[in-house]
Amino acid sequence: MKEKKLRSSDWFGENDRMGFVHRSWMRNQGHPDHMFNGKPVIGICNTWSDLTPCNAHLREFAEIVKRGVYEAGGFPLEFPVMSLGETLMKPSTMLWRNLASMDTEESIRANPIDGVVLLTGCDKTTPSTIMGACSVDLPTIVVPGGPMLNGYWKGKKVGSGTLTWQLSEALVKGEVTGAEVREAESCMSRSAGHCMTMGTASSMACTVEALGLTLPNAAAIPAVDSRKKVMAHLAGNRIVEMVKEDLKLSKVLTREAFENAIKINAAIGGSTNVVLHLLAIARRLGVELSLEDFDSLASRLPMIVNLMPAGEYLMEDLFYAGGLSAVIEAMRSHLKPALTVNGTSLVSSANQTQTLNKKVIGDLKSPFIKEAGIAVLHGNLCEQGAVIKPCAASPELMKHRGRAVVFDSIEDYHQRINDPDLDIDKDCVMVLQGVGPVGYPGMPEVGNMTLPKKLLEQGVADMVRISDGRMSGTAYGTVVLHIAPESAVGGTLALVQNGDMIALDVMQRSLHLEVSDEELARRKKAWTPPKPQAERGYTKMYIENVNQADQGCDLEFLIGGSGSEVNRDLH
Repeated sequence: MKEKKLRSSDWFGENDRMGFVHRSWMRNQGHPDHMFNGKPVIGICNTWSDLTPCNAHLREFAEIVKRGVYEAGGFPLEFPVMSLGETLMKPSTMLWRNLASMDTEESIRANPIDGVVLLTGCDKTTPSTIMGACSVDLPTIVVPGGPMLNGYWKGKKVGSGTLTWQLSEALVKGEVTGAEVREAESCMSRSAGHCMTMGTASSMACTVEALGLTLPNAAAIPAVDSRKKVMAHLAGNRIVEMVKEDLKLSKVLTREAFENAIKINAAIGGSTNVVLHLLAIARRLGVELSLEDFDSLASRLPMIVNLMPAGEYLMEDLFYAGGLSAVIEAMRSHLKPALTVNGTSLVSSANQTQTLNKKVIGDLKSPFIKEAGIAVLHGNLCEQGAVIKPCAASPELMKHRGRAVVFDSIEDYHQRINDPDLDIDKDCVMVLQGVGPVGYPGMPEVGNMTLPKKLLEQGVADMVRISDGRMSGTAYGTVVLHIAPESAVGGTLALVQNGDMIALDVMQRSLHLEVSDEELARRKKAWTPPKPQAERGYTKMYIENVNQADQGCDLEFLIGGSGSEVNRDLH
């Protein structure tokens, strides 16, 4: 069979003026002539940055991937893209996810690249690069950067992110000192890597493996484990073969692959943020996927991975217990035989992987939570949907009716939440407006509002909280998120007033504001849209073009793809 012409040969393969231009300037890096003669060019897309601590080790990983590419007969070329550091960037990395996807897409398309290795880690660096790569659709493999080692503080195992929320409540109650907090910082973050809880970074790493975009069992290997480096080397080997096989993203990311990923997210007790990212990725490739699919496919599935915040252990423990391959093997009866970048199906790649610690990885007969998948709610308060993570919520609050206490902005919340005169009790429903994709902008992780100091001091540990924002995957509580349409575009959430009664019934998938249609119409008529948060630049473009949460919060003009062809030359 005749080999397919390499895309990079349009740059390096001709002995004309443009061939001279493309090759000559590349030679200043010391590349010998044979590197330009028909070797697959592998672009190593690096999200490294000192400002993204979860990805700060990816410089070294790029060099390891290069070794694998060279060994397999390829020509590796590393390139940077915008990195998204969850712990430093304001107002929210979700604001920049789509921009980073544009950077990735255009960097791949514009350059002489035949296949791509995505080096990912922190939350949005994974979906952003995959979204961009999907819109070009070349052979692509993901190398997850890996989680940090387990945290330990005061003799106890502590999880990144999850400890943050625990400490924030303890500070409010005066149970820890500033000196203790500073000590806990280093005890929690004690190695390279991303959050080692089943937060969004770990959830996305597992999701990407379940989608079939990594080599088997890649997600859970700690960042500093030598076996992670082996995985990076082997990914460099494999991407060269994928180019020869023309194994594009569109051949791997099928409807079956997305179904598998949604089910695995339930099994691991994964983040609600996975919903937004999978919806956005699917729409780049034209795969039919809806918000309802998350409920119908997985909401009744069990959680068989016992990791924080819903459980007791951490990602390092998951790796020692068998890794995600053991989870996939345990979930085999629920999964489809979707193709992976390994060239085999997801279930066959995990075939007969043993679970080595039943306290960390359970099975379908003895799950840690019987029904753990993300539930999708509807009602007059969320006409296009909202989500809740039952495995992180309080069972006694899953059906609840309470009086609304409304905060019309994050500033209003911070100003009033610890006011001793705030009219609130444990049965109230905390409502936060103005934190959606358009309103904030960028839909920050503020949905898991810290409870009022006076209630924390009374021993109240959880309350129903509702917003159009997001929640960190490391967080917990009975928190309704992603309300669509959001308050800033005139959704019913904008019309909620103090004292209104709100009824939540997760079993019935209902979220209802007990206000008559006539009164809501009156309020809507009197409502005025908030002033946009930006008048220029990317943020203005984002506000004017972003989709609502039920569609994945992509920019409308980025949905779909433009392929890999470039018809016009530069000189």
